[in-house]
Order: sequence, then structure tokens, then C-alpha cells
Amino acid sequence: MDFNSEQSFSFYSAPISNTIPKAVFNLKDAYTYIKEHTASDSTNRLRLMTDKNYAKAFKAKNFDYFTFSGIFKKRNDKQLIKHSGLLCIDFDHLKDVNETKNILLNDKYLPTELMFVSPSGDGIKWVTSIDIDQYSHNQWFSAISNYLFATYSLEADPQCKNVSRACFLPHDSFCYINPEYF
Repeated sequence: MDFNSEQSFSFYSAPISNTIPKAVFNLKDAYTYIKEHTASDSTNRLRLMTDKNYAKAFKAKNFDYFTFSGIFKKRNDKQLIKHSGLLCIDFDHLKDVNETKNILLNDKYLPTELMFVSPSGDGIKWVTSIDIDQYSHNQWFSAISNYLFATYSLEADPQCKNVSRACFLPHDSFCYINPEYF
């Protein structure tokens, strides 16, 4: 594992009960993984499910995931090896996914580093940069969440405040990455 790379984070193979990372990824790796068809079958199957409990169990069993905020020895806030300088925020059960994507992409204060539609298809996973030397992860989460709610009425999933928050990896052909990474 390369711990010196900037904005690197842990990758885990399914199921969610697996808390030991398999590899270290960066944003370009994540973009490629999400755009490729690695998770297309699981994503399509999940989006057809109507039973929420079954869908939740299916997602936990079948989707690989990242901890975007850092490299971990084990997925646990106390097992952080190095923070990535990234914060991933979930927006769940949106009325209009495309409208929310446009709002986030056009915000003049917060850069979108990576953005993709959630496994369920009705939410967004949004990754932005933070300066962890300036404020703590939780302070950044609170500030950004409050700003997005006050400015756009967007409610962030409060679970994202955990530095070791798992982010499931769906297939999204229209995944966005900041062009500066190419």
C-alpha cells in the first residue's frame, strides 16, 4: 500500500462486514471503477428491488466500498492511518438527482472532486476536498452540511461525519470527476 500518495483512501471488497482494506485507491481509480461495469449487475438488481430491508441486506452483501476520507488499518475511526483530505457526503432520497448534481457542480465555494449516483439510484455521493490541517473532519462536515442546507436546502446524511464512513460503489456511466485529475 502506498501511504505517501495525496488523496488516497482504502478500498474494501464486499461484504460490508469485511473491515480490512484490500487496496489503496485515488480519485482516478475510483472514477474508473464506478464508470466501468464492475458493479453494473448488482446496481441494476438493487434498483429493481421494492422491499427496503431486502435491498439493504443485498447492498451490504454485494457492493464493494471505499472509505473516501482516508487510509485505514481497519475500518474504524480509531484505525485511521492517514486522512485523504477528502469528505464524501451522501444525499439520500432526492426529488431530482440531476438538479442536485447541477447545484453541487456549480457551487462557487466547494469543489466537486467526484460525484456519482448512489446504488439505490435516488441519491448522490459527493466528494469534496477539505484542509484537515485547518479544521477537523467533523468540523468540516458540520460546516459544509450547514452551508449546503442554508444555501440550497440540501440535507446531508449525518452518518457521513464519521471519518471511517463506508461508501458503497455502484455503476454510474455518468460519474463526474474534476477534470484536473486528467
